Amino acid sequence: MNEAPGDGAASPHGAHGRPPTRAEKWAAFKESPFLPALVLVFILALAAGLFAGSYTYTMADPTPRRIPTAVVGDVDTGDGRAFAAGMEEALNASLALTRYATYAEAREAVDEQEEFAILRTGGDAVELDVAGASGASVAQVLAETGAEVGRRTGATVVIRDVKPLQEGDPRGLALFYVSLAAVIVGFVGAIQLSVHARALNPAERIAFTVAYSLLGAFAIAAVVDWLLGALDLPFTESWLILALTMFTSGMVFTMFNTLIGRWAMLPTWGLMVLLGNPSSGGAVSWPLLPSVLGHIGQWLPPGASVNAQHTAVYFEGHQHLFPFLVLAGWALVACTVFGVYRHRHPGGRDRVPAHAAAPAGA
Repeated sequence: MNEAPGDGAASPHGAHGRPPTRAEKWAAFKESPFLPALVLVFILALAAGLFAGSYTYTMADPTPRRIPTAVVGDVDTGDGRAFAAGMEEALNASLALTRYATYAEAREAVDEQEEFAILRTGGDAVELDVAGASGASVAQVLAETGAEVGRRTGATVVIRDVKPLQEGDPRGLALFYVSLAAVIVGFVGAIQLSVHARALNPAERIAFTVAYSLLGAFAIAAVVDWLLGALDLPFTESWLILALTMFTSGMVFTMFNTLIGRWAMLPTWGLMVLLGNPSSGGAVSWPLLPSVLGHIGQWLPPGASVNAQHTAVYFEGHQHLFPFLVLAGWALVACTVFGVYRHRHPGGRDRVPAHAAAPAGA
């Protein structure tokens, strides 16, 4: 009996019945949703560790490194010399002493946030004025150290807080949290626009980023001030600082989304959260931060936002231009990159409707 054609050991299904090669399996895996999902598993694990590590490194054991301190009077004699030497020893020589001719000049330097404390001698006591609003953690370190040094040296020490925090913010963290909210909601809003409103053109995307920044910032300020009463804000100024922060944060994500696409969350999270927030000086004042972080933080949007908000609330009339230039600079760079490379940004829509296009072969 003759076998029919195709009978025997030949593959019954031809080439598609052959087991896929390793290269073909890898190519199929790269095209599947499993590769980015697997990459995200490892990225999220790494991000979790870095997130915990960055905050623990900066906040778990704040150590004085350089505390600018104004000096009024002669601290080179008597109790003043013993107290100053004791403070230097207890703080590992981290006091940066600057002499002022009058107490009024020293207070002006504190209001300008150039000094964190005032050391005065004269009469029967050494006076140490701290400024809780300049940094609650620094004021606490100075007050505790000053009291201990006074007991050890036998000097009579009078410690006062000449710039206290508001009652609803005894630890000085409320401004850090409102700035953190503006930063995170800012780039989360941009992410949501890229997901749910992909068809927006560049100008429209920027306009809606402005819109949610203004409305979101108003909501933050209203809840913190009017609803909870945690802070007495200079409302308009605080609102606009938060709005600029949210807009800047949103446009930073949009910039990275334009440059590297779906992985834009990585540099945004690293810049704004892992590096920017711990180094902002909001939770731990910059004299207690590692020196490199203290300098870097002032040039990043979270640090600029905290600085501007902090001055607006506690140092009325002494606002600085620098934090606004930092926020505006980041926003301008982000908008410029987005505008120049807008053709690479995912989303958008054609300007000419499909039915208006010229017929084929015209």
